[in-house]
Amino acid sequence: MGGAASTVKTTIDFDVSRGACDCHVHVFDPNGFPYDAGRVYTPPRASLDDLRNLQAAHHFDRVVVVAPSVYGADNSCTLDAVRQLGDRARGVVVIDGSVSGAALDDLEAAGVRGVRINLESTQDTDVGAAKRALDALAEKIGNRCWHIQFDTRLSVITALKDHIASLPMPVVFSHFGRARAALGPNQQGFDDLLNLLRSGRIYVKISAPYRTSDQTPDFADVASLARAIVAANPDRVLWGSNWPHPGRAATPTAIAPPYPNDDGRVLNLLPTWVPDPAIRNKILVDNPARLYGF
Repeated sequence: MGGAASTVKTTIDFDVSRGACDCHVHVFDPNGFPYDAGRVYTPPRASLDDLRNLQAAHHFDRVVVVAPSVYGADNSCTLDAVRQLGDRARGVVVIDGSVSGAALDDLEAAGVRGVRINLESTQDTDVGAAKRALDALAEKIGNRCWHIQFDTRLSVITALKDHIASLPMPVVFSHFGRARAALGPNQQGFDDLLNLLRSGRIYVKISAPYRTSDQTPDFADVASLARAIVAANPDRVLWGSNWPHPGRAATPTAIAPPYPNDDGRVLNLLPTWVPDPAIRNKILVDNPARLYGF
């Protein structure tokens, strides 16, 4: 049993649908794939075998490997993981302006279905720069059946809501759109997220509640956010663990201990947020299959 299963301290207590997908994980392998010198944190190794153990403990059949910021625009580690996992996996990568159309075709053939803008690792709230980044990626993607994963906070989403709705491809927000659970569903900007959901132009990952709430271990104040998101449009909601739960250290080069998450206990929150098994099946199976092309 590898390291990942050790994060599943609580047994899964509901029936997980066949074809269930964890839509947000990372793989870290600094020995095979050195980290970028300009990274803002240094995670410990989280291997592909660890990820396989996590999948088995969760009874999940599919997974989306998201390129973490510590690799900059080098997607080698993520692509290697997707290749080894085969058809059960898809990838979300980071690209820069130099990437060619042929390179994007190669990424698509390798299982990539999205590109990522991550403003939260550096707490960047420059709306103008975010808009330019969205437009550049939209132009690069062209008519491919890809999406843009946009990791940002509600204030940026509000400022760009009309522009996001006008983009020709879906935009995916992780971690509840970075809403703050303590402020509840009436917080500023949350209605803008819900309205985008209702329009069908975006997806939201109800993932990593510890990024949203301080009420460990069951994150009780997250429930109202999750229920509001699902009620807005259950066909545009995804679930993700954010394994291996990257943390932060005093300096960018010090090893940053992961957030001490109980992956089993957190997954068991899903039926409390979404009691209807048919809607849970949408979130775990149907919606990821549509977005990622399983």
